[in-house]
This record gives sequence, C-alpha cells and structure tokens, in this order.
Amino acid sequence: MKTYNHTNFFKHTFCEFQQVPFFEFPKNDFFKSKSDSCYFYSDKGVYRKSNHWGKVGNCHWKILPLANYKNQQTIIGFATWHQFFTINSSEKIFFIWVDFENNTANIKAKEKNSSDVLLNFSDAQEKLKKIRDLLKIDGWTKYFNQDKKTLKKSIIQEFLNSSKKLQLIKQEFKL
Repeated sequence: MKTYNHTNFFKHTFCEFQQVPFFEFPKNDFFKSKSDSCYFYSDKGVYRKSNHWGKVGNCHWKILPLANYKNQQTIIGFATWHQFFTINSSEKIFFIWVDFENNTANIKAKEKNSSDVLLNFSDAQEKLKKIRDLLKIDGWTKYFNQDKKTLKKSIIQEFLNSSKKLQLIKQEFKL
C-alpha cells in the first residue's frame, strides 16, 4: 500500500477528513492553493481549511462534520497520512455503507476486521450510483408483491454482497 505525505497526498486520493472545531494556521507556515484552501502539514497528517469538499481536483475528499454542513461553508478538517487511499488502482480497498433509515449511501475506505465486500474505487462509484437510485426512486417497487422498504433493503444487500447484475437480482426477487 502506498505511503502518503505532504508531497503526494493530493494526487488521485480518497480521504475522509474529520472536522476540528478550531485550529490556528501558523503565520507563513502553510500552503495556500489557487482555490484559497489552506493546508498545514504535520508529521501525523494534514489540516485543511476550505469551503469546498467532495471532488477536489483529481481527489475525492469528504468532510465528516461535527454538525450540519452546508456547501460553501468554511470548515477545518484533519486527516492522518494513513487515511489517504489511491483511487487510480485496481486494488479493492473500498466498500459501500448504506443507511437504510435515512436512505443514504456512501463510499468508505476499508476498516480493520470488516466483513464488507471490497471494491476498487471505480467499481464502488458505479455500484453507489445504482444503490442511490434504488433508495431514491420508488416506482420500480410497484412490480413486486413485497413491502417496498423491505424489498429495497433485500435487493441492495444482495447487490452489495454478490457480483450479480442488479437486473438479475431484481428478476430473482420477482419469482
């Protein structure tokens, strides 16, 4: 696995930064990007002060906010160097986490002792799009004789835990 530091963390990486309530950037000892994001590098990781998160250049950087986050709100986040993962690899190090209560799904980096099915970043993005559509759209459920919430959960879990195509899984649930 690749080791990241201040010279390469911004090259095609995925990371989840944790919001920090306060961090004062030392005067003249930080990097400021063209988009006005500020970065301070420590031995353990990087602090980032920015008003844009998500797709950042060629990276996918999320912020795990302490409270409700609104886009364009300036937030300071911190991530350790080992929280950065390459997105240009065929290495299977990502999984999709689904919150059925709130009808949301997100890509996460692998966790220790996890039994989740791991995917490379491109496959995870592809599956995530289909899962979000399943969660958001209800029209397709009328063709099944099951409770739509239970049906969605069952189909999504099968889709996450197998290599079957989504259409085949839906057909199997109709039988």
